[in-house]
Amino acid sequence: MTDAVHPSDDAPHIPVLIRPLIAAVTPVSGRWLDGTFGAGGYTRELLQAGADKVYGVDRDPLAFELAAPWVGEYGDRIELVQGVFSRLDEYAGDLDGVVLDLGVSSMQLDLAERGFSFMKDGPLDMRMSQSGRSAADIVNEATETELADILFLYGEERASRRIAKAILRERAIAPITTTLKLAEIIEGCLPRKKPGQSHPATRSFQALRIAVNDEYGELIKGLEAAERALKPGGQLAVVTFHSVEDRMVKRFFQQRSGGAKTTNRYAPMAEAEPAQFTVKSKKAIGPDDQELAENPRSRSAKLRVGIRTDAPAGPCDRKGLGMPMLKGDR
Repeated sequence: MTDAVHPSDDAPHIPVLIRPLIAAVTPVSGRWLDGTFGAGGYTRELLQAGADKVYGVDRDPLAFELAAPWVGEYGDRIELVQGVFSRLDEYAGDLDGVVLDLGVSSMQLDLAERGFSFMKDGPLDMRMSQSGRSAADIVNEATETELADILFLYGEERASRRIAKAILRERAIAPITTTLKLAEIIEGCLPRKKPGQSHPATRSFQALRIAVNDEYGELIKGLEAAERALKPGGQLAVVTFHSVEDRMVKRFFQQRSGGAKTTNRYAPMAEAEPAQFTVKSKKAIGPDDQELAENPRSRSAKLRVGIRTDAPAGPCDRKGLGMPMLKGDR
């Protein structure tokens, strides 16, 4: 389970899986919402493909600062909203489409001062909204068990207990406040990596970022919000970058399209509820050889697309989505 590798500082932002996404949702028309605006790549492609208007939502104010030089070219066809995609139905309704790209933005990784990258020294932050509890707060305040659970459940880090012990040992000497200091502690707990393997700190940094930003909770609420915001025939396209997120999205579409199965043969037969989505393809769409060559960060990306029916929206079975749960959340 790995996150997208960010491009070099001088590389242009390349929207991941954009060609298969546009192909899957064609014809593009009407009003769309890009719930993870980032560098604006998906928004621009949707407008060029035929969308009349796109609402660009992002919790990071930096996204809109960086968009300022070009966003005016589209006039009132773009409306920017600073907020979280878990509340997207509060920003717009009766939508023809919603796009969510769950990969961490390269613009955030590339700025050392944001504290997302273990390759650049900066404050241990990781807050997408630039407010609230930071990664440093978790690393220096959580108990050993809490830290180990975060690393294991959110990062699938098998050495989670060893790393948690090392963190507590080091923070007893001095607070851990920088990205490279934390990366150094983690590297000391793991075997030296072989050529081609991901950095030893990859999983732990991913886990902390997910915890800081409540990414799994936001995803579930965002899927439910998209269901409420889409009109019949509207399309929901979600791009994921690791197995837990993809599993959650897959199970959401299974539940909402009537494809979820019960494992209890003794349960009484229940009347089937109307499906809120039809799924375009049971199998996730991945990058082709051309995209892998052009954009290595797409290697773990998967796309799933569902079409909204006219059935009433409602809450999904959150437990059944397979979201990792910390003890305090159960």
